[in-house]
Amino acid sequence: MKISLIILGVILSVFVIVQVFAYRSRKNIESYTYKVIKKHENFEIRNYEASLFTSVKLSSNDYKNSSRKGFSILAGYIFGDNNKNKKIAMTSPVVMTIEDSVTMMFMVPREFNKKTLPKPNQSQINFVEEPLKKIAAISFTGWANDENIEQYKQKLKLALEAKNISYKNQFYFFGYNPPYEIFNRKNEVVVELY
Repeated sequence: MKISLIILGVILSVFVIVQVFAYRSRKNIESYTYKVIKKHENFEIRNYEASLFTSVKLSSNDYKNSSRKGFSILAGYIFGDNNKNKKIAMTSPVVMTIEDSVTMMFMVPREFNKKTLPKPNQSQINFVEEPLKKIAAISFTGWANDENIEQYKQKLKLALEAKNISYKNQFYFFGYNPPYEIFNRKNEVVVELY
C-alpha cells in the first residue's frame, strides 16, 4: 500500500510539473499578432498583422492524421532539419486550413524573413506570406477533433449570417496548446472577412 501511494505521488508530481512547464512555456511563445475590432456574444472580429508562415500541404483532410503528419514535418524543420541545422523558435497558434486537403502552417518568428530563413531539407515545405487581414474567430476549449471543428465552423457561419457579415469561404483551425497540455486548452475556428 505504501509503495502504491509513493508511486501515485511521484506520478502526480510529474504530471503537475509538466502542466506548469507547458503553461509557462506557452506564455513565452511568439504569437500571430492581432487587434480585436469588435466582440460579439460568441465570436470576435480581429485584424491580423501581415506575417510569414512555413507551410506543408497534406493529402489527408482528417484532423488527427493531418495534424500528426504536418506537425512532424514542420517541427522537423524548426528543430534543425534545414540546410543550416538551425533551430527556429516555435510560435503559436498552429494553423490548419479546413478543406478537402489540409495545409498546416507555423508562423515564422519576426526575427526572420524569406531571405534569412534556412532552406528546408524537405521539398514539401513552402513559405507563405499572409497579408494583413480581417477575420472572425470563435473559440472552444478541450481537445480538437473533426466533429468539434466542424461544429464550431457551423456555429461561426450562423453567427456571421445572423449579423449580415460577409465572409470568404475559407475556414481555418487555430490550435494553441502542445499535445501534453491538459488544462486551459484553447482552439479557434476562424474565417477571413470581406
